[in-house]
Amino acid sequence: MFKKVLIANRGEIALRVLRACRELGVKTVAVHSEVDARALHVRFADEAVCIGPAPAIKSYLNVPAIISAAEITAADAIHPGYGFLSENAEFARICDKCGITFIGPSPEAMRVWGDKVTARASAEKFGLPLLPGSGVLESADHAAREARRIGYPVILKASGGGGGRGMRIVRGDLEVSDAFGSAQREAETGFKNPDVYCEKFVERPRHIEFQVLADNHAGVWTLGERECSLQRRHQKLIEEAPSPAMTAEMRQAMAEVIRKAVKETGYTSLGTFEFLMDEQRSLYFLEMNTRVQVEHPVTEMVTGQDLVMLQIRAAAGEKLDLPDTRPWSFRGHAIECRINAEDPKTFAPWPGLITEWNPPGGAGVRVDSGVYGGWRVPSDYDSLLAKLIVHAATRHDAIRRMRGALDEFIVAGIRTNVDLHKALLADRDVVEGTMTTRTVERVTGRSH
Repeated sequence: MFKKVLIANRGEIALRVLRACRELGVKTVAVHSEVDARALHVRFADEAVCIGPAPAIKSYLNVPAIISAAEITAADAIHPGYGFLSENAEFARICDKCGITFIGPSPEAMRVWGDKVTARASAEKFGLPLLPGSGVLESADHAAREARRIGYPVILKASGGGGGRGMRIVRGDLEVSDAFGSAQREAETGFKNPDVYCEKFVERPRHIEFQVLADNHAGVWTLGERECSLQRRHQKLIEEAPSPAMTAEMRQAMAEVIRKAVKETGYTSLGTFEFLMDEQRSLYFLEMNTRVQVEHPVTEMVTGQDLVMLQIRAAAGEKLDLPDTRPWSFRGHAIECRINAEDPKTFAPWPGLITEWNPPGGAGVRVDSGVYGGWRVPSDYDSLLAKLIVHAATRHDAIRRMRGALDEFIVAGIRTNVDLHKALLADRDVVEGTMTTRTVERVTGRSH
């Protein structure tokens, strides 16, 4: 096992990794920007190193500063969390060159699956169903030609990242030029990779994703799926496990195809295969995220497995001893709400001083957060404040428990989307489990 892990991230995921390391008896190093000097992950880590000013490009994306921090603290591994450098194959290669273990897949596996264009090619090779799409687009004219070939509407996507960045829906030739330029700029800013591609846009799909885990001893596990259809601007708001749209037969069939793809490409670590489900309940491969997901807690709650700890153990070379259950049998139902510092009507970020912070508690309630009363939410990063997760015996009970937990969540000084979550969990389609990626748009009256 590692002696010391540097956590190359911030906020709730930095604390999540820190806690897993603590349970494994591993020392931790927090890195932070100047504006995060009083953050909880800095306070709770064994050591902390400032790596630059507030802008992420000068701190959390500053590879030389992060490597230097690892070297001066003698950290033998780096956990990237999600976002920032978590899917950057070049960063993983630099870590390896410097004798530091990157807690994630190999650079080669990240290039196969982390890049959305090459991932589509791999998915096709292993029999995963695909929507019509393109390769990397060289220009706006190239994008228009490909869009006409595929058939409008299409969606432009960043090849090197996710989280809704670098995505633009295009419904006709007149929209291509502006959409292509803005998608490229956003992809370059967010992932240091301006490449974009396009694929057919499904108007009212569901978003289903499968959690996988693999060690370095040929062990591969699929840990069921998550429903992530409740989104705004291509960013998830509420996730749950299992999906109310899936059957045991569908789950088992897709899990076997995924297991084969993971094993034959030599992928190790955590990973998530994301799919769109159309109105006929057919699944189409979207992408693979080669990192821990924001919504991993719902899978942890229904499987009883600590995914972050397993990820660290796999990176350390341990042979994991999970049962080989196909498909994985779930324990009840779990739901996660992302509590963001934002205007609930416009979705505009709302940084500022938190004057009161009272998260809920009780049986079956979990809160993953990196903030506290008196903390000033910076304007430089993602607006996520906390993840509120509940677990119960049935989906109906989980919804009821989540409603009660949201009623107890008190945040003062800034605006949050707590009321939006309450509205969504009262919506008939959500309660009946028939929501799509357009449900939030309908409930709020605001388009993507």
